[in-house]
Amino acid sequence: MVSVGAVGEILKHPDEIYFLLKLKMVLSRAEKQMTPNEPHWKFCYTMLYKSIRSDIISHPMFPPVDTHFRNAVCVFYLVHRALDTIEDDTSISPEIKVPMLIDFHRRLYDRDYKFSCGKKNDKVLMDQFHHVSTAFMELQKGYQEAIEDITKSIGAGMAKFICKEVETIDDYDEYCHHVAGLFGICLSKLFNASGKQQDPALENLSNSLLMLFQKKDIIEDYLEDINEIPKPRVFWPREIWSQYVNKIEDFKYEENSVKAVECLNEMVTDALKHTGDCLNHITYIYIYMGMQVVGFGTLALCYNNIQVFKAGVKLRPGLVAKIVDRTTTMSDVYNAFFEFASLMKSKVEMHDTNNATMKTLSRLNEIQEICRKSGLLNNRKFYIIKSEQGYNSSLDQLIKLAVIAPAWIPWMP
Repeated sequence: MVSVGAVGEILKHPDEIYFLLKLKMVLSRAEKQMTPNEPHWKFCYTMLYKSIRSDIISHPMFPPVDTHFRNAVCVFYLVHRALDTIEDDTSISPEIKVPMLIDFHRRLYDRDYKFSCGKKNDKVLMDQFHHVSTAFMELQKGYQEAIEDITKSIGAGMAKFICKEVETIDDYDEYCHHVAGLFGICLSKLFNASGKQQDPALENLSNSLLMLFQKKDIIEDYLEDINEIPKPRVFWPREIWSQYVNKIEDFKYEENSVKAVECLNEMVTDALKHTGDCLNHITYIYIYMGMQVVGFGTLALCYNNIQVFKAGVKLRPGLVAKIVDRTTTMSDVYNAFFEFASLMKSKVEMHDTNNATMKTLSRLNEIQEICRKSGLLNNRKFYIIKSEQGYNSSLDQLIKLAVIAPAWIPWMP
């Protein structure tokens, strides 16, 4: 049921209702058209759509070039979801969790494998993972090899940081590469295996974009992660947050608000280093367009926003649906990035103790210069965020749907 607050948020922006309804119709139509009848494949696609509708999704999906490719993407998404579920379940002891993650790639060939963990849809997935294994075994050899190889690397990376804190910025980059960048690289490998694209630059784009999105998630999910039971989950690198407080959970307290925002701004600035690479390589594949804008727009919203530590911060769902619908050309991408960079620059305060402000401005200027040099800027404006506060409603799912929805729209070469 939609909350009163969510309805109020939608009514504040009636021009976005059309885009929300259009997005819902696209997904409903896709679910009806693309769900196979075989029990194991029906389970896989059902779980995929349930995840799309109910969970926080930050990963792109390529368009359905053909059935074999679409099946491979579906299976890999669920495999990655299973890895995430094991990693995120704080009730599993490290002694059990670490070897599970390291050996998980072997479970892909076990038609009887299951392990009860996670909650809600994730628990259903893990309890009936044998369906995913059965589907995996039916994939073409090239797809199997790509999924197994990346699953092994992701599992090993996750396992490493179960036993090790994220101490340095290098650790942070390594963690984000393992849990997200490799996801994007595998999608690129699957795309290459399909014979539709053979370009190594696609892997660089995928890695940079997914690292940007992972860092966006880590930043905006601070409050959720720090309040995790039975113990907090900490992904912000100590090298950054320890400059401001002794314990990262101290950012929640009012007396540390100034330091919290300064640290937040440094975290956002770190994420910006991935945007130039994304913009410089965006021409390689259309499906990343809307996703890039959503990620960068969220960072712009989070920057200098104390609500990250109080109620959480999200782009409103109607705006995200609008971004996805209207980001169809390179001109759209460059204009959106330029506008969000302008928004972020307007929020920069010219004082800090770590030269973070100058670094932020430098990176924003670099982004805007890339946009200018494209020669595709115009005066079209429809992304500006006027005054966003924390957002928490049952329509949060639409933010995540918007990232994936374009993948189910017929592919435009």
